[in-house]
Amino acid sequence: MLNCIEKIKKNINLEESSKTIENILITIYLVEGISTKELARRNFLPLPITAAIKKEFIKEKLVIQDRGTRLTFNGIFFVEKELGFKNINKELYIRLLTNTQEEHKEITEIKEEIHNIFQCRPQADVTLDQSKSSIDTSLKRAMLCLKNYDLIGKNILCLGDDDLVSIALGFLLKKLFPHTFYQNTKITVIDIDKRIIEYINDIAMKESLPIKCEYADLRNSLSNKFKNRFDCFFTDPPYTLEGMNLFLSRGIEALKSHSDLNIYFSFAHKSSIYQLNMQKNFLTMGLAVSAVTLKFNTYEGAGIIGNTGQMIVLKTTDITKPLIKSTYKNLLYTGEFTKTIRFYKCKNVEK
Repeated sequence: MLNCIEKIKKNINLEESSKTIENILITIYLVEGISTKELARRNFLPLPITAAIKKEFIKEKLVIQDRGTRLTFNGIFFVEKELGFKNINKELYIRLLTNTQEEHKEITEIKEEIHNIFQCRPQADVTLDQSKSSIDTSLKRAMLCLKNYDLIGKNILCLGDDDLVSIALGFLLKKLFPHTFYQNTKITVIDIDKRIIEYINDIAMKESLPIKCEYADLRNSLSNKFKNRFDCFFTDPPYTLEGMNLFLSRGIEALKSHSDLNIYFSFAHKSSIYQLNMQKNFLTMGLAVSAVTLKFNTYEGAGIIGNTGQMIVLKTTDITKPLIKSTYKNLLYTGEFTKTIRFYKCKNVEK
C-alpha cells in the first residue's frame, strides 16, 4: 500500500517529497475533520497543492470529505499499520508536536527515568572526540526527531552515540506507546567504541527498547547491510572538516535514496570562514541546510568547544551523494591534527 504514496506523487507531478504526502495523511489522522486550509498551514504547503493531494487520497479511498477531512477505514489502517501509529497515545503525541516549547510532565518523567543511565555511561574517550551531552540535549534531539515526523514507524540511525540519543528516543517511544510493544520504529547505533555498544545494548534489553548496536569503524567502507536502509540519522562527529565529511558521507550511504530526509548534525561553533568551508562541502554533497540552532547542544567537560554546540538540520535532495565512498586513510580526530608538544627537563639531569 505504500506504493500509493508514490502513485499520488507521480499523478500530480509534485516537487515535494513522498514524506510530505505521508505527513498530510498523518495530520488528518491526528486532527479528525481538519479543514483543507489548516491542513495546508500545518504542512507548510500552498492551498492548491494540499487540495490536489487530498483529492488523490479520496480517489485512493483513504480519505473522505465529511464535516472536514477524515480518514476512511482503509486510511486509518494505512496510518496505523503501514506508518506505525497503532496504539499510540494520540493526545500526548499531539501535545508534544504542538507545544514544543513547554516542559511537559512526561518529558520531566523521562529525565528522571534516564538520569542514572546517563550518570553511569562510560567515560568520554577524548581520543575519539567524545564529549558527553547533557540529558536535556539528548532529549531535545529526540523531540526534534518527533517534531519532524521522523520518529514513529521510522528506521533511525545514530552514527556514534556516546550521547545516548538512542536511549532518549527509546524512552520517548515508551511514553507514546504506554500499553503495548507494538510500534514499527527501529533504532540502530553504529559505533567504534565497544564500551558504548555494550552499555546501550544492556539498557535496551532491560528496558525493552527497539535499539540494536553494531560495531563499525567508519574509516572503512560502509557495509552493504547498512546501505539504503534509514529514514534519518543523527551524528555528532569529530570536530574536524575531515570528520564531518566522513560521517556525513557514511550516513548518506545509509539513508534511503529519497529526497527530503533529515540529517541531525551536531557540530562545534566555528568561525565564519570555517562555516563557509562546511557549507561548500554540504553543497558538494547535494545537501540543503534546513535549520541552524546555535547553542542547541550542551556538553560536560568540553571546554575546548565552550561546552556548547550547534544543531544543523540538513535535508537530502535528488542530487545528494557521499563525498567519501572508499576507505579513509587520512587524519580524522582533533587530537591527530593538534598533537601537544611538551617541553620539559628531567630533574635528574645535571645542569
